[in-house]
Amino acid sequence: MTSRETMLSQVRAALADVPPGSPEADTPVPWTYGGAAAASVADAAVGLFAERCSDYGAVVVRVPRADAPAEAARLLADRSVGSVATPAGLDPAVLAAVEGRGIRLQGDDPPLAAAQLDGLDGVVTACRVAIAETGTLVLDHAEDQGRRALTLVPDLHLCLVQAEQVVPDVPQATARLGPSIAAGRPLTWISGPSATVDIELTRVEGVHGPRTLLVVIAEA
Repeated sequence: MTSRETMLSQVRAALADVPPGSPEADTPVPWTYGGAAAASVADAAVGLFAERCSDYGAVVVRVPRADAPAEAARLLADRSVGSVATPAGLDPAVLAAVEGRGIRLQGDDPPLAAAQLDGLDGVVTACRVAIAETGTLVLDHAEDQGRRALTLVPDLHLCLVQAEQVVPDVPQATARLGPSIAAGRPLTWISGPSATVDIELTRVEGVHGPRTLLVVIAEA
């Protein structure tokens, strides 16, 4: 048997339990880890997430849920943001607060061209999960987050996080993301502002995404 035949036989064996007619389907994997965290653990996770996210260079504020829209608008206004892209499903209270500060809202229907996105000062989105251990935001690009380009092209990203979306670690996050993965949604993992380090160890921000990340954590 040649190397090619050996490889193909192994592939066929691995796909033996895939239903006929859907060779591209993945074999179902049960999500058996990442159970619900106790309230005390959840509270500690929010604090750790804020700390780790700040360590990356993001601006993080924790406010009561009712104050989150106004705080988001203030953060944008303090940075002289004049226009932001807004996903269709973003909280109307946030939209009203931002617009009330004289900031222009730009929807994404029809989808904005890259040049149009580049002409905006920033973008405001929600998220799906936030990971305390790594200070990471995870977007699954549902209606309140918009498509990936919205958070990759503008130079500033303000992300609204609900306290109950914060989980202690990656396994917990993976469990939360199970439905998004099953639905085939793209995932974007954001750990601080976009940054890279070249061969001379010089940190450069904004190379492949926003160089400014603002995070508003809404708590009960």
